[in-house]
Amino acid sequence: MYSDGPAPQQLSRDECLQLMASVSMGRIIYTRQALPAVELVNFALDDGDIVIKTDGDGKLAAATRHAVVAFEADCLDAQQTGWSVTAIGPSREVTDTEDMGRLQKIDLSSWTYGTQECFIRVSPELLNGRRHRAHGRHDGDGADPF
Repeated sequence: MYSDGPAPQQLSRDECLQLMASVSMGRIIYTRQALPAVELVNFALDDGDIVIKTDGDGKLAAATRHAVVAFEADCLDAQQTGWSVTAIGPSREVTDTEDMGRLQKIDLSSWTYGTQECFIRVSPELLNGRRHRAHGRHDGDGADPF
């Protein structure tokens, strides 16, 4: 039971994917040198998969190839009303030239700079989402845009 307000509402897989598609930034959580690491990244959804673009020679690309990672995206306002989604699944580098060509057309930017562009695809096997409402707000009151 939550004492600070209403309990978060669980979201379906489709709702999670729809909400994730409404934002372009999230956090990828992976293992680097046997320790957890978190990086803020731009992302896009592609057929239910999370796709990020990074430097192929960088630490993020090396650590996420053929690994199980977590990914989190959210949208919360100042009153902590909104949603959060966490995805867990295997990641892999996109190597298919046709797939890479298609992904290059989706205007996905990277915050890392390097000589080798790399797309990492995360296929969510576990997807958990929650809608958070500020204390005193209820479904259907028209006050919540999320």
